[in-house]
Parts: sequence; C-alpha cells; structure tokens
Amino acid sequence: MRRLGMMLGLLGCMGCASLTRGLATRYDPETGQYETPTHEVVFLAPAEDAMMTARRILEEAGYDLMEEEGGLVMFSSLREPGRNKAGVRNLERYYIKGERLGPRQTLVRVFRLGYGEMENLVEQAPRSEALKRIEQRMQSIGDHDADGIGEPSMGLSSQVGRRSSPLSVENPFFGAPTHEGFRMVRGYRDVGVEQKLLERLEMAPALELVGGNSPVPMRSMTLDGWAEATAPLPPECGVPVDGTSSLFSAGGVLLVADPLGTQEVPTVALRMLCEASSKGLPVTLALSIPASEQPLLERYLASDGGPMDAQELLSGSAFWRRMYQDGRSSRAMLWLVEQARRLRASGKDVALAAIDADKAQGNAREAQMAENLLEVQAARPQAWTLALTGSVHARTTEVSWDDDFEPMGARVARALPSTRALDVGFQRGSQFACRYNIWDEVECDVFGISPTLEARQSSKQPAGLELFATQQPHGFHGRLYLGALNASPPAIRAQRQATSLNQGPAAK
Repeated sequence: MRRLGMMLGLLGCMGCASLTRGLATRYDPETGQYETPTHEVVFLAPAEDAMMTARRILEEAGYDLMEEEGGLVMFSSLREPGRNKAGVRNLERYYIKGERLGPRQTLVRVFRLGYGEMENLVEQAPRSEALKRIEQRMQSIGDHDADGIGEPSMGLSSQVGRRSSPLSVENPFFGAPTHEGFRMVRGYRDVGVEQKLLERLEMAPALELVGGNSPVPMRSMTLDGWAEATAPLPPECGVPVDGTSSLFSAGGVLLVADPLGTQEVPTVALRMLCEASSKGLPVTLALSIPASEQPLLERYLASDGGPMDAQELLSGSAFWRRMYQDGRSSRAMLWLVEQARRLRASGKDVALAAIDADKAQGNAREAQMAENLLEVQAARPQAWTLALTGSVHARTTEVSWDDDFEPMGARVARALPSTRALDVGFQRGSQFACRYNIWDEVECDVFGISPTLEARQSSKQPAGLELFATQQPHGFHGRLYLGALNASPPAIRAQRQATSLNQGPAAK
C-alpha cells in the first residue's frame, strides 16, 4: 500500500525564488495563515467528471490540455512567465493525475511544474548514498504511488487521508512530461487550482425538480423496520438545540434553509419541535412538499403509523414516488414526518403542512409557497411554525442576481415582520441532491458538499445556534451549526430498495 508519501504535494522549491505564499498552501480562517493541508480530498464523483472539471478550469485559464490514454493523466501546454533571453528561459505547465478509488470516488492531484533552460549549464553535485536509496525506493513503488500522501480512506468522511512527513527527491514526478532543452527544476502541488475544483464539484447549487417528473410504481418496495408496534413509540427528540429557545413564540414563523438531502437538517428540526412543544406551544411543521399532498399527510398524522398507514401515504403520493428525486423526499424527511406523528400521538398539539407548489416555477412558485405558508399560519395563529425549505426560498430579502425575483421568505416577512430565517453552517460531508453534472445533464445522487467560507464551521465552533447582531444581506438572522453532514437518500429510490421509517438520521 502507499505508505511512503509526501505531505500533500509540498515537494519543495528546487532552484526557485521564495514566495510570500506557496502554491501548495491554503488559507486557514482559524489561524489567518496560509498553511499546507494535511489531508487529501476524495471527491464523490466519477473520475471522468472530476478530470473533465479540472480540464475546464485550466482551459478557462487559457491552457491547452493533452491527455494520456485512459484520461487519468493530463498535462497542459507550456507557458513562459515573463520573457528571458535564450539560454536562461523558464517555462511552466500543469500536470494533473487522477486516481479512481471507486465508481464515484476520485482523487485528483494538480501539480505546477517549472522547467529551466539554464539548469542544463549547472554542474550537478554528487548524490549522497541516502538520496540514492530514497530514489531507489521511490522507483520500486512506481509511478502510480510516487505522489501520494499515504493510504486514503474509502469512507465518506469530511476529510480523508493520512498525515505524512515531507519528502523531496531529485525528481519526484515520475511520468511527468519533459521538454527538450529544459530540465524540470521545481514542482508544487497547486492547491489553488484544487480549491477551484472543490468549489465546482462540491459547492454547486442543488436543484429542486418541480413538474414533469412522473411517479413510478412501488410494487416491489419493502418497508424495512416498519413493523407493528405493541405500544405507541415516543418521538426520538434528542437534546434541545443550544440557543434556539429564544425563537419559540406563539404566532412566530422560523424559516430554516438547506441543505436538504442530509440527515442533520431533519434531526435539528425535530429537536426544535420537541422543545417548543414541551413549553406548551402548539407547533406546525411546514415542508417543501406539494400542497396537493396535504390530505395524505393529515391522514397519516392521525393514524397509528403502522405498515398499512405508511403504504397508504406512499402509494397514494406522486411526490414520494417521483422518478427523479431531490433532497425534499429523502429518507430523513420521511423519518421526520413519522416523528411528528409520534409527537402528536404523545399528546402534543402538532400539525403538518405541505406548502410547495405542484408545477409552478420561478416567481410563481415563490408566490404560491408564501401564500400557502401564510394560510397555514393564519389557520393556527397561536402555533409556532417551523418551515424547512431551500436556501433561496428562505431568504427574507431580495436576491442580487434578479431584480424581478422575490423569494418566498421575503414575501412572508413582508406580511409577518416577526418572521426569522436561519441558514446552516457545517463541515464538509455528503448530501443527496440533484445537480447539473459536467455534461450539463441532471444527475441525482450522493455528492460531496463543502461550505462556503462564510458558512464554514470551524473546529472551535460548537453545534447550535448563533444569532447575528443584525440581519445579514442574504436575509438570515442567524446560523445553525450542524457539524459534518451525512447524505440521506430518497425514501423510495428504486424497486427492491428497502425504505426504513424507524431508523432515523444520526443524532448530532
């Protein structure tokens, strides 16, 4: 296995001037410094998609890319930084190596190589016996392993890989392209380009598929764990969420934004519902489910939650059985519906509300969602209402990219100025979502998800609520920190796929 490695490509600077900030460093907001990363990132994407994305990033920067057979090795055209006389010229190129760890698990390493013409005139010093032994060891490992940092993990954790010590040899880039008349004199792991790759692959907006998405039969669906209970089951409330109690009020509305398709968002929603109801408040849970599903939800809420009740909910629904499903119909969301039913069965005043549009899109959809939510709140004016929606829907201000677009949250806040909205802070993890892939096709699957710098949860930031001193430009009044995210697949994804109701998302 690859146990001899280099610390994330910090391969030294051989014959080059020192830089204020090395190419192999990344800004760490916790320390305020540019530091060398200690872990590699395993992208939850096919190798072809990851390599094509890296290619496009460099092509957009003006490089031509050539690839070797198989597509997992690419190198760019050469460029000369500045202009020098013949004999002392310097050239640079990118060298990209991909590694397929699984069908949807890929490592991509981007190197920036420098070639010096003048180095051919410099006499090489004799190599030490120790360096010769290191080179022999590296050659015995082979081209495939020469630029690794240890043994990467195959899990879906937020960061993967092993720490290792820096190691430099005369030429660590076995298999890197050469250039006649020039000698490679330096090489960096270009973390800046890799960061752009991370943003393209893991910060892409999730799609909500509305309209034109026909339901599929559920003849072969089994309900794993959906057994008859001998006694009513209590809700899996967990502990209260730190800092949220100040948001609970009769008639209050709280909007919680993205990311749906995770276990953590439904879990934190239930914890808030349980705490609010424990204070004697009626509570209403509003979900991004088409309003036409409301009768099914009400029947299930009033039922015993047995297998036949669940079958009636799912078989009669066009939403849970869509051909292409986004995070709104995840297993964790179905678990949340069941927990709301249990909370009601325990004697609490709980209502479920489907507030999404059936087919409308754009502004028409925002208007319908806002109208539905306001009607729900007016029907239960003494209840505290919690609505889970996508991040754009929850904004209580206008968006910057479209003057004519008004989010649902902005419409609700205009009618109910006391409305509050929270976005989510988190650490890198996974999410089930629908996105446009590199081929401009809609793909629904488990993806890696990374936070923006603004929403990044540092290692020192505890889970819970942070309220802002003033409303932010995006229209949020605070941020719920949830830690590392874990994907929740659709409740009904394919024939013969088990759907678990009682096995909820992991408590955080």
